[in-house]
Amino acid sequence: MKAAVEGAWGAGSTGDTRGTGTWPRWSADAGLVALTVLPPLLSQPYVDSSGPAWAALAGYEAVTAVILLLRRRLPATAFVTGLCALVVALVGSAGQDAKLTPMVFLPLAVLLYSLGCYCTSWVRTVPAVLGGCALIAAGLWVNWATAGAREYQGRLDILAALAPMPLAWVMGFVARTRRALLAAAERRVADADRAQRLEAAQATQRERARIAREMHDVVAHSLTLLVVHAETLRARGDELPGWARTQVDGLAAAGRQTGGELRDLLRMLRDPAEAAPLQPTPGLGELAALLDSHRAAGGTVEARVGAALETLPSAVQLAGYRVVQESLANARRHAPGAPVRLTVDGGAGRLRCEVVNTRATRRGTAGAGVGLGLPGMRERVTALGGDLTAGPTDDGGFRVVATMPLESADV
Repeated sequence: MKAAVEGAWGAGSTGDTRGTGTWPRWSADAGLVALTVLPPLLSQPYVDSSGPAWAALAGYEAVTAVILLLRRRLPATAFVTGLCALVVALVGSAGQDAKLTPMVFLPLAVLLYSLGCYCTSWVRTVPAVLGGCALIAAGLWVNWATAGAREYQGRLDILAALAPMPLAWVMGFVARTRRALLAAAERRVADADRAQRLEAAQATQRERARIAREMHDVVAHSLTLLVVHAETLRARGDELPGWARTQVDGLAAAGRQTGGELRDLLRMLRDPAEAAPLQPTPGLGELAALLDSHRAAGGTVEARVGAALETLPSAVQLAGYRVVQESLANARRHAPGAPVRLTVDGGAGRLRCEVVNTRATRRGTAGAGVGLGLPGMRERVTALGGDLTAGPTDDGGFRVVATMPLESADV
């Protein structure tokens, strides 16, 4: 079938309106023009090799080559123009007793396929088809009126060539419908994917809200009771020994700080878009207070802290503070009484925090912690492009080293 030419070379080009196809558009157009124009030229010598026949065919082929390049942009205009050129070529050659090859109907099949494939407006399609029928009827009448003594050629030969032409338009219409169905299916898949992502985000937010409620009902309540009891003991400090008053003060301060951080965490869980803390984020400038609270809890620490650490990026300061805080807490839990050596250095384009404790002098707290301290520290440090190593030392102690670059930190 003549429309198979468009299917072979135009299959990639039918999708050109969607930006697909492995061949560039100009390559597909050049191939289609060649496959449409060459067959009439090759078959004409076997039908009529006279000069008038070749002249009519050459003019018709030149017009066809041009309008085939416009079949996508102006399908209705290209069809009417091509059919008009065909009628003129047939009638003109018949008037000079020349006969054209039946292959001259091949471009008409391609143009009909393009009309069905690319013309999406019935307002243009119907007038183009009706105009084409009028041109054919006019050409048959002119051929009959000018036949004279020569043999009239406008009966069954023309009808036999035009009979399969509607099938070319049907194939183009089917191709356009299939393309529209595929585009609609892609849109439905995209909509379903967006709905699935939205549902997953909503489920995540619901889970965050549930966790926040549970933390508020359980952890916040218990922490509040702890702070209340500590403040009650402070109010009766005259009845307590000196060492107990110091411990109670540290307990109350730690409870208030933890309560503030817990409120920030609950706020972030309820609405990640409002993740800004309600209170200032701790940094390396608060290391002195952190060390004082460690000593007040009965710990011993020797610190070597570099200068101007407060000028470092806030993200690095917060990560360094959390590493030191968690390391000191682990030392109190698992190696109570053991001396701790802390080194914090912010030179050479990086921040290095090292916390080393020796062997415990007394038994640690059984079951202390939930085992998430080291993974949490490693996650903080890794998120900033740093590295964290932790492990036992040769003398039975424990060593934590965190190194974070300053340039990659989000200030």
